[in-house]
Amino acid sequence: MGYKSTEECIADLEKNGHLVRIKEEVSAELEMAAIHLRVFENNGPAILFENIKGCKFRAVSNLYGDTNRSKFIFRDTLEKIKTLIDLKNDPLEALRHPFKYANVGLTAFSALPKKSRFGNPVMQNQTTISELPQVKCWPGDGGAFVTLPLVYTEDIDKPGVMNSNLGMYRIQLSGNEYVKDKEIGLHYQLHRGIGVHQTKSNKKGKPLKVSIFVGGPPSLTLGAVMPLPEGMSELTFAGALGNRRIRYSYEDDFCIASDADFVITGEVYPDENKPEGPFGDHLGYYSLKHDFPLMRVHKVYHRNNAIWPFTVVGRPPQEDTAFGNLIHELTGNAIPKEIPGLKDVHAVDASGVHPLLLAIGSERYTPYSSERRPQEILTIANHILGSGQLSLAKYLFIIAGEDNPQLTTHDVADFFKHVLERIDLTRDLHFYTRTTIDTLDYSGTGLNSGSKVVIAAAGKKIRELGTETGDLNLPDGFRNPKVVMPGILAITADKYVTEEGAGKEISGLTSHLLHLPPLHPPTSNLPLIILCDDSDFVSQSLNNFLWVTFTRSNPSHDIHGVDSFTENKHWGCRGPLIIDARIKPHHAPPLIKDPAIEKKVDALGEKGKSLYKII
Repeated sequence: MGYKSTEECIADLEKNGHLVRIKEEVSAELEMAAIHLRVFENNGPAILFENIKGCKFRAVSNLYGDTNRSKFIFRDTLEKIKTLIDLKNDPLEALRHPFKYANVGLTAFSALPKKSRFGNPVMQNQTTISELPQVKCWPGDGGAFVTLPLVYTEDIDKPGVMNSNLGMYRIQLSGNEYVKDKEIGLHYQLHRGIGVHQTKSNKKGKPLKVSIFVGGPPSLTLGAVMPLPEGMSELTFAGALGNRRIRYSYEDDFCIASDADFVITGEVYPDENKPEGPFGDHLGYYSLKHDFPLMRVHKVYHRNNAIWPFTVVGRPPQEDTAFGNLIHELTGNAIPKEIPGLKDVHAVDASGVHPLLLAIGSERYTPYSSERRPQEILTIANHILGSGQLSLAKYLFIIAGEDNPQLTTHDVADFFKHVLERIDLTRDLHFYTRTTIDTLDYSGTGLNSGSKVVIAAAGKKIRELGTETGDLNLPDGFRNPKVVMPGILAITADKYVTEEGAGKEISGLTSHLLHLPPLHPPTSNLPLIILCDDSDFVSQSLNNFLWVTFTRSNPSHDIHGVDSFTENKHWGCRGPLIIDARIKPHHAPPLIKDPAIEKKVDALGEKGKSLYKII
């Protein structure tokens, strides 16, 4: 739909039964976020908060918490956008089938941003940072944050909207050392578009001008998070998706999105940083306090009857999961087309997205012997780990599609079964040490520092996977073995204290297991062992296994093996692979809800209250 504003979208959702209004007074301090989480957990509608304590504005959340609701919002343009993305990868297709793609022309016209010449609705009013909804999501957060910000910057060497960057980078509004109403914090990674723009401005000794849009057409929000093909502008994509050209103007040399509900303008000066965080993040833990760029606030604008959109992130699945599903549906064919030989790739949401990638590639190389082994898929793996946000992955499992043409990366349990039936642990582990990982992942050796491993499998099945432990005898410090799924065993281990102590403990375990059935090499039917703090929890569900294993381990430090060896700098093991996924002292704390706030949410579900029969 060609929504002109957040208000139009909300009205459409309410008319069609996709929205609930919270009329009771609620606090932006934890309470609104807790309501959002509870409604999302119950597959509920979008939420309009009409009465925020101490705040004159309204707020909305969970707009995209259900993929079907997102499809409803963009129902008129989704198929056309898929076509545009496909044509970006193969523009000659339009010439080969001109009648099939005739309706794309109007959508393409909507992609062109339009300069507002007769007033800008968002500039009708000015306010201050402290008057905005101060949404704090988790008890340990360092202050209030903007969680659906659309951060706009331009290239100082090529100014203008067509060379701009629109990204979603979190914004801290209050707390820490920020001067009230004059300073806010920006958290982003330097390889992102805004980081490139800041680097160029820094070299010239000039401040980077930043505009933060909040609200507006939903297409603007989706455009900010889309992994678009190289050269496609976020503003043009948003216009095409919303079936309406994105309106903008300039004020004091800042770009102002005419259809936004709020716009915060300011400047980032070279080498001006302040502590930002902590913040409850999408891996299910807090990202801790670190120095990040400081933005000096210039002006804060808002339209009449402005509405503040927000979301809450935490251990997946959350609203961003549903958002991710929509993005995959739109761009699922784009990434494989950009990486030769890649058939399918999946950033696993349950593991926090970036820690774990599953991929299917082609294995077309003709070996000089009858042995079938990973070859081309290793080349593809290198390409994946050098591509955009995929480069943040820690674990990449990749298989040859020819071994099972029906398998997809989205059937996670079957994918792991396929890998574990075929993997040769003496050969198929490939490490990248002392490299970069996701800034939000604290399993590594420091901020943005850690390791990666590619686990590749190609060829015939070499083992039957076990589903029972039998009378497995374990040494002191290890107990309660539980089969997670065929081929995967979880073992509770004593609390992790030091790296040196853990090394000695695991060395004792591997020596003990070396000759014990069913763990005897080389064809162990339980080839993957997870050491954890609670094997009952890990074995309870697939999502628990994925979350614990891949968010709490650093491949170079936490992968061990029974009868391991190093040969010409290649590490492998002849028995089962062991991943130490215990919580370590340097890990960030997990997110835990506030019981008192949860009781307030319970009350809203009582008869006569706004969330009756919803939560």
